[in-house]
Amino acid sequence: MPAEPLICADTATRVSSVLNRDVKQFGKKHMFDANEETCWNSDQGARQWVALDFPRTVKVSQLHIQFQGGFSSRLCTLEGCRTGEELVKISELYPEDVNAMQRFQVEETALDKLKITFENSTDFFGRIVVYHLRVLGERL
Repeated sequence: MPAEPLICADTATRVSSVLNRDVKQFGKKHMFDANEETCWNSDQGARQWVALDFPRTVKVSQLHIQFQGGFSSRLCTLEGCRTGEELVKISELYPEDVNAMQRFQVEETALDKLKITFENSTDFFGRIVVYHLRVLGERL
């Protein structure tokens, strides 16, 4: 069965911060709008993150992410859990500091919540800029 996009309108999304709290221009919704002109831009600080709470259990198998070069992460930690459980580490990803879409295979894991932590920003101030974020897999 081919992997399908798992993020939908009913997926609850949270982020660690938004640049200057300007959610209209830099908010989390821009990671999912398929618009090349918009992005989520975190504020400065170590360990920025994105948390996804899916409306039903999913089995994640791939992560696609497009950073802005110079504002990416050298290490991304994926954690997940089922509802009512504690987050556990699923995988570590090592993105390149480029503008291109990057695709990562993830050990297939059934979960209701996924947290992506950007451990090591390439920006001196710790800012992260994400143009596109896609989580693919299977709805259970």
